[in-house]
Amino acid sequence: MTEKEVGFVSLSKGTGASDASWREIGVGMLGYGFMGKAHTNAYKKIPYIFWPPAAKAKLVGICGVPQEAAEEAARRYEYGRATSDWRVLIADPAIELLDNCGPNNLHAEPCIEAAKAGKHVLCEKPLARSAGEAKRMWNAVRDAGVKHLCSFNYRFVPAVRLAKELIDAGEVGEIYHFRARYLQEWIMDPGFPWVWRLSRDVSGSGALGDLGAHIIDLSRFLVGEPASLSATTETFIKQRTKPGGGEVVPVDVDDAFEAIVRFENGAIGTYEATRFAGGHKNGLTFEINGAKRSLRFNLERLNELEICDVKRGQGQGFRTVSVTESNHPYMSAWWAHGHNLGWEHAHIHTLHHLLDSIANDTDVAPYGATFEDGYKCAVICDAILASSVGGERVSIQY
Repeated sequence: MTEKEVGFVSLSKGTGASDASWREIGVGMLGYGFMGKAHTNAYKKIPYIFWPPAAKAKLVGICGVPQEAAEEAARRYEYGRATSDWRVLIADPAIELLDNCGPNNLHAEPCIEAAKAGKHVLCEKPLARSAGEAKRMWNAVRDAGVKHLCSFNYRFVPAVRLAKELIDAGEVGEIYHFRARYLQEWIMDPGFPWVWRLSRDVSGSGALGDLGAHIIDLSRFLVGEPASLSATTETFIKQRTKPGGGEVVPVDVDDAFEAIVRFENGAIGTYEATRFAGGHKNGLTFEINGAKRSLRFNLERLNELEICDVKRGQGQGFRTVSVTESNHPYMSAWWAHGHNLGWEHAHIHTLHHLLDSIANDTDVAPYGATFEDGYKCAVICDAILASSVGGERVSIQY
């Protein structure tokens, strides 16, 4: 009995499931850890979630050290080849997009060289260790004319995008307040060993760049440009022991910061981030108070957006909207209403946006964060550090 007689149709190359009509974009991944896994997961899911895909990622090569670990990552994630030298990725003609998930001190040079080679560039946040370094990266991708995205993935959470749509439609009205905090607890133990995130030379800053960069970007995305700020930082545990009980080294980055912000549109606000908030695993929250509505979001309940209609809400408070309906941002690609998404899905939306921009030659901005956005966030981070050191209010100047 033939396949056709039992009801099967064989899909040969060029038809149906094997149709190669979509654009294939070769990806070279720098870094195989936490974010490398998240990005790879996104590339694998995009083609069947966003169907038919505007583009499909071809996982060409992955880079990391040591070489043996890179090879293991290539087998695990199904990249075609592995290397311990990022220059090999950039030299590979099969790679069209460099995805940089390396530590912060490996953001600038690989991204700049990739842009010079004519490759599109995605870089994890923070874009760089300083505003000067970020500016060189932005200049490089702009001069090369390649697509560029700084992976501020929380822009692509459906509830955050719904907040953006309400603000842009005038539904919130004049904005009075923006307050945001990003709280974690993972280095509170004095016995926690030194890691690269605790080194200024490698990371540029501590909780500020690791966590604060996210809420700073969200403030620019949702409210507008900050005009000035005053801030303070603190390092609670000033030295750590290197892994294995060896050398004791100083911690020269911030464990926490607080900032008071004035925006160009007249709104005022606060930024707060720390890795010393017991009980908080990944607690990013923000609240926006406007003349017509207030909005409230909590990443640990990322399928919800709390909304208070000011005129009707006085005495009643906030109502919770489950952002899972098919007419909500991105949800038509996913499950039936009421079926929640998780943290990984923001990366899927982010990378889908970038691949679509490459395939169809559309702008990454304004919804995706470009290297310009990454640079402006770095300027604000530098201003927070300068205010903390000098004890004075600092104007934001790009």
